[in-house]
Amino acid sequence: MVDTSDEWIRQRTGISERRIAEDDVATSDLCIHAARWAIKNAHIDPLDIEMILVATVTPDRFFPSTACYVQKGIGAKNAAAMDISAACAGFLYGLDLADGLIRSGRYNTILVVGGEIFNKIVDWNDRNTCVLFGDGAGAAVVQATDESKGILASYIGSDGDYADVDLLGIPAGGSRMPKLDKIQMNGREVFKLGVRLMPEAAQRVLRQANVSVEDIDLLIPHQANLRIIEAVGDRLGMPREKVYINVDKYGNTSAATVIIALDEAIREGRAKPGDLLLLVTFGAGLTWGSTLLRL
Repeated sequence: MVDTSDEWIRQRTGISERRIAEDDVATSDLCIHAARWAIKNAHIDPLDIEMILVATVTPDRFFPSTACYVQKGIGAKNAAAMDISAACAGFLYGLDLADGLIRSGRYNTILVVGGEIFNKIVDWNDRNTCVLFGDGAGAAVVQATDESKGILASYIGSDGDYADVDLLGIPAGGSRMPKLDKIQMNGREVFKLGVRLMPEAAQRVLRQANVSVEDIDLLIPHQANLRIIEAVGDRLGMPREKVYINVDKYGNTSAATVIIALDEAIREGRAKPGDLLLLVTFGAGLTWGSTLLRL
């Protein structure tokens, strides 16, 4: 469809395959599937969930929220539900919010979901973007605990000076301009900002928790492309074997990348109980965030 090749894509991005949702599948469908797995693994009843936070920039509709569809799909009748729009940083925004709400004492159990179907907003004639993005979802149950594990430190940030869609975003489809609803991106500028902001965000939570890079067992960065991942690892001084990478299998699934990677790392035994994990991401807005957690 565009002037590119498999070799060019692999060399420039590290992506060799992706998942594309069927035409009749919506973001909430993927989120519901992920949420059910998280609920099963957490050994809880959906009725225990008090809040549902869905991070997505590809919602089923402008409104109602995708979170409300997820609530219906999993039968979490006792939960409040809302969406978070923070692009690729969305899941860590959700974790930060869940952490604060639980620490406040008002909530005990929160479901955080990151899900995207990017194939419906990609311009398949634009080789700068159409080779990058995939569809997927992941979910986590966040609960209060008296144990010395879970979220140890969290940080999120943004800079609206970079909200220009010429950098990364969809120029229209909302109230400002109702047409041109396909993603655009300045890859060179996004790369430079990403490799600066993610290490800065990571260092910030390390300082919060008084932890050094050497203490980290596994770094799970946003899976934007292989070059960004490698550059972030290098700037943090993380050896390659401690950096988790699965962008080759899924492409950039935006808000879902970090939670999909975390789930796979646990399943593969790369992340084990007691390990100290550093999650870091950035996205359009610009938005960014990092979370330090112990399994």
